[in-house]
Amino acid sequence: MEFFCYHRDRPGSLPLRDELLERHWSYMDGYAKEMIARGPTLSDADGDPTGSVHILDLPDPAAARAFAFDEPGYQAGVYRDVLLRRWRNLLGRTMWDFPGGPTDGDRYLVLGLGAGPGADLTAPPDRDELIAYGPLLSDDGATWLGTAALVRAPDPDTARTSLTPGRYAVVEVHHWQFGGRPS
Repeated sequence: MEFFCYHRDRPGSLPLRDELLERHWSYMDGYAKEMIARGPTLSDADGDPTGSVHILDLPDPAAARAFAFDEPGYQAGVYRDVLLRRWRNLLGRTMWDFPGGPTDGDRYLVLGLGAGPGADLTAPPDRDELIAYGPLLSDDGATWLGTAALVRAPDPDTARTSLTPGRYAVVEVHHWQFGGRPS
């Protein structure tokens, strides 16, 4: 079962985030085999972290909740909220399999939230710039709640076009980068 987890930073929590960085990486090391994608979202203004995205394959919703809420930054108060949803990996790969590699070009998280009949339930035909792509679903997987994509694009407006226009109540676009412990 795949899950999308987005921890959004609380304003002013960067010093605490930095202090906990090694504990965060150590925690994530324990989930290395389950990771599909990971990395921070970044401020447009200064490039500072604004959140953390993790997409994982876990046994069930209880395991996903334990992952999200036992994370050291969450426990210490770094994050203001957590978006945790079932997710379906429409590309069938991890971010490490992305042919564009981890550093070439600008990267974005595109998060579309909606209701009603599902949209973007299949990967777009032009997949070359998609790093990860899939629908956000209810815990039982039966109800479509939106779509989450990690995209390489020249700018936020181009990244936004990875989702069907007009089908979402809100679409957020955040700068994002490949995450993980530095080599």
